[in-house]
Formats: sequence, structure tokens, C-alpha cells
Amino acid sequence: MLRFLWVATRGYRLQPWNSPYLRWRIETYSGIPAESITRESFFRFIWSERRSLWQYLRWVRRMSAAR
Repeated sequence: MLRFLWVATRGYRLQPWNSPYLRWRIETYSGIPAESITRESFFRFIWSERRSLWQYLRWVRRMSAAR
């Protein structure tokens, strides 16, 4: 899980809300336009979707282990 987070925030680790990859993922998942994602909206999204995000990270871990 940590490996995925490390890779997904590459270049934006101190400001993950500016990551083009994470913006794109949030936009395709939630419909929030990527260019409108701010620090506040990023953390609001993370908090409101925390259960789904944990499930996704667990899935990533299982898929990585299956390799």
C-alpha cells in the first residue's frame, strides 16, 4: 500500500493535491473537475471516501502480492 502511495505522489509528495495523476483519478472517480481540486477539496474527498480508498489500497496490495 505504501509503495502505491509513494509512486502515485511522485514529485508531489508534500502537495499530493497538485499531482496530475491523483487529480485525474479523483476526477474520473468522483466527477470533480481536476482543475478545480484544491487542498481543501482534496482532503474533503479523502475524508468522505476513506472507506473506499482503504478498500482500493487493500486491493492494490493483494494484486501486488499475486505477482
